[in-house]
Order: sequence, then structure tokens, then C-alpha cells
Amino acid sequence: VHVVESGGGLVQPGGSLRLSCAASGFPFSFSFYAVSWYRQAPGKERELVAQISSRAGSTAYADSVKGRFTISRDNPKNTVSLQMNSLKPEDTAVYYCSVAASWGQGTQVTVSS
Repeated sequence: VHVVESGGGLVQPGGSLRLSCAASGFPFSFSFYAVSWYRQAPGKERELVAQISSRAGSTAYADSVKGRFTISRDNPKNTVSLQMNSLKPEDTAVYYCSVAASWGQGTQVTVSS
């Protein structure tokens, strides 16, 4: 099982980033698995940011990102994306993708002027 995040970087407040999570090696089709994005800022606990269910792809978001972040999935490509708009300094964190209790190494997002 292999989960890899990408797409992080440095962006100014109000800017956008698109994170990607690529998953492989699962015993069943990727479409069977729900996928979650978490983030962890320095000195803080890891928090759930967004989730997308298997197949039909219903979504849920933390209150702090509702209306700004959008999670989506491309099952044939075994990927899940997190589109982040109107970024704020408080969005600065390492962002992690989780699929079936497997985690990636994380990707750093820094929002600063």
C-alpha cells in the first residue's frame, strides 16, 4: 500500500493550491475506499480537513474550510485532489492523505506574505 501527496508549496494569503493524493497497492478497487485529508500545524494536533466517500463521492468538510476547499476523486487514476482557495495563514500546515488507514508522508502548505 502506497499513498503519496503532492502539490504543496508557498502561497500568499488569498491564493490557491491544489493538492493531489495518489494511492496504489490496495487489495480492492480504489473506488471502494473513502479518502480523507488531514493537516497538522506546528504545536497542534492533526485535524480532519475533508473526506470523500467511496464510489458516489459524498463529501464532508471541517467548518474552518467549508466554502474554500473542495475534495474530489478520479477513481480510474486512483487519485484524490484537494482544491484550496482563499487560503489563509492559519491554513499553514503539513497536509496528509489517508486511505484505508494508510498514510502518506505529507506535503507542506505555507500561506504567508
